[in-house]
Amino acid sequence: MTNDTLFHELALTLLPGIGPQLTRQLMSYGGAAKTVLTMPPGKLRRIPGVGAATVAILTGNAREAAFRKAEMDLRKAEKEGVEILFYTSKRFPSRLKQIADAPAILYYQGTADLNAPKIVALVGTRQATDYGREQTERIVRGLLPHQPVVVSGLAYGIDIMAHRAALQEGLDTVGVMATGLDIIYPAAHRKTAEKMREQGGLLTEFPFGTPPDRYNFPARNRIIAGLSDGTVVVEAAIKGGALITAELALSYDRDVLAVPGNLGSAASEGCNALIKSNKAALYQEPLDLEQLLNWDAALHQSGKFKPAPSYSADDFTVEEFALISVLAAATGREAQMDDLAWKAQLAIHAVASLLLGLEFRGVVRALPGKKFALV
Repeated sequence: MTNDTLFHELALTLLPGIGPQLTRQLMSYGGAAKTVLTMPPGKLRRIPGVGAATVAILTGNAREAAFRKAEMDLRKAEKEGVEILFYTSKRFPSRLKQIADAPAILYYQGTADLNAPKIVALVGTRQATDYGREQTERIVRGLLPHQPVVVSGLAYGIDIMAHRAALQEGLDTVGVMATGLDIIYPAAHRKTAEKMREQGGLLTEFPFGTPPDRYNFPARNRIIAGLSDGTVVVEAAIKGGALITAELALSYDRDVLAVPGNLGSAASEGCNALIKSNKAALYQEPLDLEQLLNWDAALHQSGKFKPAPSYSADDFTVEEFALISVLAAATGREAQMDDLAWKAQLAIHAVASLLLGLEFRGVVRALPGKKFALV
């Protein structure tokens, strides 16, 4: 990818009122961010969902401001070793590509593989108890045989306990932030965040300079849920961010486990409610998580969302590899064309053409009912 390509992709995401879904809509019609940002107003108006206000943003002063901000942010990213990942990038987390409300761009600083074979989220209340800390440390120790990436939200309580336990045990741990990468929140966790840059990483969808606005935290939680194979809720009150993360994980068809607590403990009310309502599996020992996520199965060692080993990203275009990744993650390694288009975030007409090309190359085969499968 050229700097010019990334510059325009970044600028597109920096425009006010152009969210991730509209970004994908524009890209599906324009094909490239530069094309979208240089498209004449008349052509823009023909794109479904694009009205006069959006056209004004894409062609007026807001666009010029986005260009200036993108130029500054690219310089800052290069200076500080920050990787900027547009959703079409091969390095964009494949698990996140599976969710309908995935971010269009990510800012990442770290060493962990965001497409590691095994990734698990540990979340919980900010008002954690000694019991919560003990359970967090016990869960992390139980994960050691699998060497997963441990994901959480860098917040007070269970989140920071999970990060510190992972660091202590030598596991990579990624903190998903509700701010720009240049604003560590809470500031008290700066030292831990610095260690995570060397043993894991820091990840956000928010550009440099974004403060910890309240509405950023639920958005942050969807990335925690979408980035992981499963989510373990260690301690949670009956209301709070941890339960939001659990609900999001369930909506993404990801597994949720919860650690039970004393009936009189307010800090465990949420966990007990998740178990009681059958929204979460009971976590008592590492085997509970291993069996639920199929980590105990030999065939799963290559990773739930990774293509079969015979396929290399270097041999395909970004769009082709996105389709292969979706098919590799699907049950029986097959899926319908509409489902492929949605999960790979590609236009249906583009998918048809790509699949035909992959069929000629002997990578996929067509099945009845507009289904396709990996060969």
